[in-house]
Amino acid sequence: MSCPSFPIAPTWPSSVGRPASCTAPPPAATLTTLSTAQLAIAREYGFPSWPKLKDAVEHRQASSGDAQALLVWERFGYPDYLTAEAVELIDGQYADRPQLRPILDAVLAVLPALGPVTVQARKTIVSLVSPRRTFAVVQATTRTRVDLGLRLESTAPGGRLLVARNMGGGGATVRIALTGPGDVDDEVRDWMRRAYEENTAPPPPRRPARRPGALAGTVTVVIEGSELPGRSCRPEPDGPGHENIHVALGGRSEDRTSLTMSNKPGMAIEPVPGDAPAARWEMPVTVRRDDDGFDFAGPYVRGVRDDRHLGLIWGDLLADGTLEVFRGAKLRLVDVDPGLIEQALRPGHRLVAWIRLTDARGNPICARVHPPYLTWSAAAG
Repeated sequence: MSCPSFPIAPTWPSSVGRPASCTAPPPAATLTTLSTAQLAIAREYGFPSWPKLKDAVEHRQASSGDAQALLVWERFGYPDYLTAEAVELIDGQYADRPQLRPILDAVLAVLPALGPVTVQARKTIVSLVSPRRTFAVVQATTRTRVDLGLRLESTAPGGRLLVARNMGGGGATVRIALTGPGDVDDEVRDWMRRAYEENTAPPPPRRPARRPGALAGTVTVVIEGSELPGRSCRPEPDGPGHENIHVALGGRSEDRTSLTMSNKPGMAIEPVPGDAPAARWEMPVTVRRDDDGFDFAGPYVRGVRDDRHLGLIWGDLLADGTLEVFRGAKLRLVDVDPGLIEQALRPGHRLVAWIRLTDARGNPICARVHPPYLTWSAAAG
């Protein structure tokens, strides 16, 4: 299967004429900064400012957040890796690790049995796109390993399925580590087929918005963390190491000690060093009662109706004071015994989550936390 070149071309608003000088870069002396260049482009298209032109392009095209980059590239020339042929891009990915190229070939050999697939090559990854959206990405992550990232939104990591991180924005939720073409076996082919089918089928119809249930009250939730993993870890032997680890509560708060996350939106509230003897967070949670039981809301509650949870965030505290997140843990409120919720709603009572913050391998606990690592109880204040 041949790999098509990566297409990048903006769609201009129909009310905006393309200037004749669009493809000729101006003299360096006249446009010395990005902001100056943006203003010049905007005025050439009849807009008083760059934001006005950017809004017009995004409104007409909804171009996945790439409008600004596309406009600048159209004016000043595209980066080499966007105009190179797909084969050249792939050759570049494996230039210093040619022994891994057969792994990519083995993955591509599975595609004819799946159905229509578009292969898109970029600078560091190869994306596999179904008629609906990207279902897999292939990345030469190290000199000894290729990662096959799969978009399996309802499948948790386990066995050969590892947590996917930094897989090039293809929506991969899990990954399979491949060290040779022989690793692309029946199990891998089955996972690829499942990912293809999940991402080819039309999305389920949206449920009509449900009205909030009757207010049952506000419960105070306390998270008591113990057995922290320390300040450093390397969850995967050949993966990156992490230093100056901190754990924090996820959510929104303007009056609590918080850190900005460098690679995710939101705030990391009341961070605790990874070598602290214990960690504790306390927060109010609004409780409602509907036809399906208790529902939860508030600035610290995340997830859809059947996945309401509190989140803990693990990250490296950087020199600039931001937290670079590398994993998180989920404490599902919807899993709590309704009887405990009833008790915790009583005056002077609270809902307590006792959580062990180190997993069986000595790393920070992550993903959905189950007993015996997590225990819920209701207690007097």
